[in-house]
Amino acid sequence: MRRTVFNEDHEAFRQTLRAFIEAEVVPVYDEWFQQGIVPREFYYKLAELGLFGINVPEEYGGAGLETHKFEAVQYEETARAGVTFGGSNVHVLLALPYIKMLATEEQKKRYLPKFVSGEEMWAIAMTEPGTGSDLAGMKTTAKLSEDGTHYVLNGAKTFITGGVHADRVIVCARTAPPSAEDRRHGISLFAVDTKSEGYSVGRKLDKLGLRTSDTAELAFVDVKVPVEDLLGEENKGFSYLGANLPSERWGIAFGAYAQAKAAVRFTKQYVKERTVFGKPVAHFQNTKFELAACQAEVDAAEAVADRALEALDAGELTPAEAASAKLFCTEVAHRVIDRCLQLHGGYGYMNEYPIARLYADNRVNRIYGGTSEIMKTIIAKDMGL
Repeated sequence: MRRTVFNEDHEAFRQTLRAFIEAEVVPVYDEWFQQGIVPREFYYKLAELGLFGINVPEEYGGAGLETHKFEAVQYEETARAGVTFGGSNVHVLLALPYIKMLATEEQKKRYLPKFVSGEEMWAIAMTEPGTGSDLAGMKTTAKLSEDGTHYVLNGAKTFITGGVHADRVIVCARTAPPSAEDRRHGISLFAVDTKSEGYSVGRKLDKLGLRTSDTAELAFVDVKVPVEDLLGEENKGFSYLGANLPSERWGIAFGAYAQAKAAVRFTKQYVKERTVFGKPVAHFQNTKFELAACQAEVDAAEAVADRALEALDAGELTPAEAASAKLFCTEVAHRVIDRCLQLHGGYGYMNEYPIARLYADNRVNRIYGGTSEIMKTIIAKDMGL
């Protein structure tokens, strides 16, 4: 079936990005993988390529486009090459929407030019030790000073992607206690400068997958956050978080589909080259049937991911539709990548093969951004159940 989601501009960008990955990433990726982090200077190269400014208005140094299709191309091309770009997806897909939605004109002038240039890399800190998906249970606090010039931030966050290299972090904190009627009340968002006194990065977490993505623990001890760095209105942070969840979940869904597509590509190549019992593995009927079934699932996931992308660009992607896309695409990717690894035999378990890294990278897709179980709850509620 012919895809209609991308046009000539997207395909030209695809070729540029593919050449960049082959020249700048693939030759050094094994080193990054072993170190468990992408070098900070790499983000300047992504900025020079224009990846950080696509959706930023022109007056702040961006291209002024309102589309997620270039991000979609990036998902496909990084998966195709078996690489990841560290915390850059969080910088663009997660942090930027909050800046565009909530920042004042003065804040945009301060934040966005450095965002586009890579001078300031952004992350977002929601999850806390012991709370997981229960954001309303967060304990981090931000108390307004007596003179009203700054907030005093105290608490801790964990599982913060991009947390090691981040120059600014959107921190979710309580500015008021939860009310009896609504435990989500009282959360606010702050654009915290990571150079602030009392701000510290703890462990770089040792993850099963996404090893080049720096994921960290953060701690705040009497961190002074100027009132000029409050994003949006005080105590309305939870509603802001909910507004951006559909785009986050689309990103996970599309990334998962791209991983599944890449897994089939890697496996087709492997079974044609690998010989057992004097024949290529591709010669056996079981191999053909398994890959045919995988391809059918990838085709279906592609259609779901593309439909969600079009809805997102049109501003029409609902929370339930995003949850459905995430649930379907991540579950498909889980099945497809597992079957493709099986076709690699013992070599599929070796990290030198892309399929092993894909297997580990993919597992978190059914957890972050809301677990599969939470996605089912959202969909069921939308069904009136």
